[in-house]
Amino acid sequence: MVSQNYQKERDLDSISPKRKKGESDARNAQKSMDGQTAMKRLSKPIKGTLALAQVLTGISAVLGVAPYMALVELGRLLIEAFRVGSTDEEAIRRTILFLTGTFCARLGIYFVALLVTHFADLKLRSQLRSEIVAGMATAPLSWFTTSNSGSIRKVVQDDTKLVHTVIAHGPIERINAIMSPIALLAYAFYVDWRLGILSVVTVPIYMFIYSIGMRGMPEKTAEMDTYLERVSATMVEFVSGITVVKAFGRVGKAHGSYSRAADQFSAFYNGWCMPLVNVTCFSKTWISIPVLLLINLGVGSILMHSGYVDFSQLLATTLIALVLPEAIITIATISWSYQLAGSAALRLCEILDLEQLPMPMHGRIPTGLKVEFQNVSFSYGKTLALSEVNLTLEPGTVTALIGPSGSGKTTLATLLARFNDPDSGEITLGGVSLRKMDEETLYKEVAFVLQDAQLLNISILENIRLGSPNSKLEEVRSAARIANIDDFIMSLPEQYDTVLGTDTRFSGGQEQRIAIARAVLIDASILILDEATAFADPESEAEIQEALSKLVKNRTVLVIAHRPAAILGADQIVVMDRGRICAVGRHSEIMAEPHYQLLLQQSTAHGELGGAIHAN
Repeated sequence: MVSQNYQKERDLDSISPKRKKGESDARNAQKSMDGQTAMKRLSKPIKGTLALAQVLTGISAVLGVAPYMALVELGRLLIEAFRVGSTDEEAIRRTILFLTGTFCARLGIYFVALLVTHFADLKLRSQLRSEIVAGMATAPLSWFTTSNSGSIRKVVQDDTKLVHTVIAHGPIERINAIMSPIALLAYAFYVDWRLGILSVVTVPIYMFIYSIGMRGMPEKTAEMDTYLERVSATMVEFVSGITVVKAFGRVGKAHGSYSRAADQFSAFYNGWCMPLVNVTCFSKTWISIPVLLLINLGVGSILMHSGYVDFSQLLATTLIALVLPEAIITIATISWSYQLAGSAALRLCEILDLEQLPMPMHGRIPTGLKVEFQNVSFSYGKTLALSEVNLTLEPGTVTALIGPSGSGKTTLATLLARFNDPDSGEITLGGVSLRKMDEETLYKEVAFVLQDAQLLNISILENIRLGSPNSKLEEVRSAARIANIDDFIMSLPEQYDTVLGTDTRFSGGQEQRIAIARAVLIDASILILDEATAFADPESEAEIQEALSKLVKNRTVLVIAHRPAAILGADQIVVMDRGRICAVGRHSEIMAEPHYQLLLQQSTAHGELGGAIHAN
């Protein structure tokens, strides 16, 4: 599997700069090699197609010699005609036909090669996107909460474009850039070995100087890609949160991450490219047109006047000398594109290699609605989130999870929604392990309303029936009435066809009631609530509490509570601390528990006496 997590920051402050640079170069070198491995892996399905395109390109490159052969032959015929005073029109006609025929054949074959690689690229991109979508569809839901949206955008949008460049153009351009100069140089030496040497006499000087500037190019390219990814990720985060940032007047502080990432990239790029530009410009002077013309025509004219070559031969090899350096530069440019594409391929492979939640071939159907957590443990990396949790949720009861931040409440609840699987232990629904149930069966029985309503930029109607797309309008309106939002929707000009984010914007409380209506429409038997009133104003909170009280009737409810006062009427209150359950029972039964007493005291001190969700 391709190496992952190259973007992690490392604390190297106590390490010497020399050692730090060495370790950084080693990581970038490894990333470069892994990138090329990833590129080979991605292109494997179209390897045969690319090979065909490369063969066609090789034939096209060899045919590129034909115009120079025709030029020499025409020169010979015209010189001969001048010498004898008569023109061999048939020979000239054949030469011109040969020139035009081979030139058209070369262009046609090259076009076919490009067509082949573009079709191969379309096939690969379609396959990649399908695999990415399929992988994300079966990835743990927790991955989406921990992944950076800027990084995902770069993979899906930018990286697929980079891979397109080297798949659709790279293979044939590289072969053409290699085969063309070889064929042309071979012909130059065939014409005259002295003229052949003149054609490339300055190329070794150029390549020597250029190679000095290109030292460490794979590592530097990998490092540049890392900086660019940081800039992209921090930019998306900054733009996404700009409304809240400006509202609190913290723009300067909030954009600090983006500013630092941009400054780091700027400093790296200037430090790398300025010396590189100087070396590159100096090296290119040796293959510039004036230098090549001076050497080839200057020395070549001496050979011509000495009788070793004629003018047509000198002209042909001089033209060859002018195109050879461009082919060499093309090879260097393509190599750099492959380095960039390697980093892109590496990220694509990381997405393709996402850990998948195992799904059974034939999912089992639960025989009841009783939920049991049996010795459940779960960790985020090395951080223990839950430790040997045992808990039972009886059908039709309300269970409230309460505890300080980081106690494991949200983790426990999201495991029931199968955002992830436990590291050890089992969660069962109706006697069936969640691992042995398919998604459709699970989410027909389990629904959740979180603090973030997660509404999409589509109509209100489509937002509400997101989990039940075939529901009729009257069914949607019935769910909206239960959520206390139907009257407001009907007051809008477009009513349920109003597009959220385009035609109107909802308040936080209104968004929560849309989410509640969505959960009502699904009509799941088990409901997970994450303090849906946490960010609502007092008026909205009362309406949300009323909607929730309707929603929880005759359902098994698991509430993630942040305020003890809001869940005093629950059938059982689960007090959590550091991933463990400290107490379970009704409010009156656990009053003496120290952790619960402390939470009650904190809630009272902050005046958190909002409405409560009561048991049935």
